[in-house]
Amino acid sequence: MAHIGIVGAGPAAAALAHVVDGETDADVTVLEKSGGVCGRAATRRRDDVTYDYGANYLRDDDARVNDLVADVLGTDGLADVTDPVYTFDADGDVSPGRDDDRRKWSYAAGLTQIAKRLFAGTDATVHRHTRAETLDRNAETETWSVVDTDGERWGPFDALVCDPPAPQTAALLRDAAWDAEARETLHAAAAAVPFDSIYTAVLHYPFEIEAPYYALVNPEKDHAVGWIAREACKPGHVPDGESVLVVQANADWSAAHFEDSPDENAAALARIAADILDDDRLADPDWTDTQGWRYALPRDGVADAPVAAAREHDLHVVGDWVAGAPRLHAALRCGLDAGDRLAARY
Repeated sequence: MAHIGIVGAGPAAAALAHVVDGETDADVTVLEKSGGVCGRAATRRRDDVTYDYGANYLRDDDARVNDLVADVLGTDGLADVTDPVYTFDADGDVSPGRDDDRRKWSYAAGLTQIAKRLFAGTDATVHRHTRAETLDRNAETETWSVVDTDGERWGPFDALVCDPPAPQTAALLRDAAWDAEARETLHAAAAAVPFDSIYTAVLHYPFEIEAPYYALVNPEKDHAVGWIAREACKPGHVPDGESVLVVQANADWSAAHFEDSPDENAAALARIAADILDDDRLADPDWTDTQGWRYALPRDGVADAPVAAAREHDLHVVGDWVAGAPRLHAALRCGLDAGDRLAARY
């Protein structure tokens, strides 16, 4: 039986585990630094409110991922967002939206359901609150092991998969006990992938917001805010008579305010949202939540050759930065394809 280790429990890792579990008898061990799964496709709950505060939806943009939703994840609790996305410019002026009829999905219980359901359908063992610190390649046995921040060693693994964002994967490769040119080239390639930080504020109101759109996007990235979404447009997320806005700042604003007080950032983004939506009430939410995503959106993909070279040493990298698109469906598809390669080998 093959033993496969996965660092990170993001959507790509979950899709990979699904394929490997379904097509092989390999044992799969997942090490996840946080208490949850699905990476930036993250969901929180407060009282009767559910909100996706990272990725906002899964786009209908890949036939294989669509099949995964229909045939594997299941449509139970599937929240189909039917309202359109409008745009706004540098001055905050709103215009009827993008001509995009692709479906936008979440779940009544939030986007984390994607990884939760995928992992639950496998025999993979997910160890949460387990942060990988060192990767170790044994040249004699051609196996991998992982040492976590508590000093515990995991493995040996016949193959190792790294799911974290490129900068974090690059740090693991930089310090890896692996004497091979492939380590150096993949480290350099991962370190070269540019990432934007994104700061998010979640704003709750004890009244309904009337609008003809699900979300507003600033396509030119010339405004302090890049995205405002109405969670009430997702069935099962917000009780009647209430509203939740998910406000994501653009990269420049996020970088400038990343270390500022969460309360100050939430208040500032609430004022900006009130201006854009032309509703002074929105400057005073009755509760807020915030999240700074240090490595939120890759602005480019990783070079193919170093990724392929690492696979010759049974090291695989997955994620939206490998797919070359900062989209949830792209991360899932990347994981499915990597799972196919592992299944063919084991």
